[in-house]
Amino acid sequence: MADVLDQNEVDALLAAVSEGGVEGSDETAPFAAPSAREVHAYDFKRPERVSKDQMRAIEGIHEAFARNLGASLSGFLRTIVEVRVATTEQLTYSEFIYSLPNPTNFNLLTAEPLEGQLCLELSPLIIYPIIDRLLGGSNSELFIPQRPLTVIEERLVGCITDRALTTLIEAWSDMTEVNFKIVEVESNPHLVQIVAPNEIVVVIGFEIKIGNRAGTMSLCLPFKVIEPVMSKLVTQGWLAYQRQAVRDDKSTEIASGLSVTHVDVDAYLAETTITVDELLALQAGDIIQTPKLVGDEMILQVESENQFAGLLGRHTDALAIKITRRAEVEEPL
Repeated sequence: MADVLDQNEVDALLAAVSEGGVEGSDETAPFAAPSAREVHAYDFKRPERVSKDQMRAIEGIHEAFARNLGASLSGFLRTIVEVRVATTEQLTYSEFIYSLPNPTNFNLLTAEPLEGQLCLELSPLIIYPIIDRLLGGSNSELFIPQRPLTVIEERLVGCITDRALTTLIEAWSDMTEVNFKIVEVESNPHLVQIVAPNEIVVVIGFEIKIGNRAGTMSLCLPFKVIEPVMSKLVTQGWLAYQRQAVRDDKSTEIASGLSVTHVDVDAYLAETTITVDELLALQAGDIIQTPKLVGDEMILQVESENQFAGLLGRHTDALAIKITRRAEVEEPL
């Protein structure tokens, strides 16, 4: 027969289990202390090197870039162009390359003073509608050829990419001064190796719409290139810095504009009424009597609005008004 425990042994065993001194089986699991650690799967092939806050900050910068680029292209192409951020994600460089069509418009960029190269890719689905629009077409029955761009087509697309880089420089200027330049244009993205295939890159995907045509644009930011400015991409800090920078820039701009602005200033000695007969009979030396006393203040109007009250006097050899107070809006002249 199995050994039978007395009451003291049962109490000691229950106390040991409840204190964690004895590992319980499945039946004693309710008495075991719950695990305080939460385990997550981690893929070493795709380590996330950019935090979620930094990703949101990057997305915010390029949402402003998308809005400004849409406005710039709308004016250039004389039609409504919509640009929006579709995706923002971390990939390996090889995954980014294999997601692109071939052929495509693949631009290699430098971003001084940052070291390394970036990529700006424009899909043929939107390139050829833009070229057709620049050449006077209607895009109604446009055929998308599966071939690299010709020299003339590359020059036309260069007008678009130049505007995109100008807008991108403005969008990044709130965070850091970067000068983007195109150093090479390729049609086959598989021939371009700017970083190692397993290197992490941040890819911002844009959707561009022109009428009933739509295509994509991708901006690839290798982590090694943008790593020196990543500390500025904490969402709260970057947003506060951006608001302060915008506020300072606007204040300086407004003050500079006001300093050279001309306004009309009129000083009214008095106001009265006379008849037409009295007006026609006026001659040199006549006196017009007004209800205002000699020592009363004059009203000074700026752009036909009451602004100040003052006393008439003389400064050197010229008549002058000494401002004494602010005038009421409806104060009579």
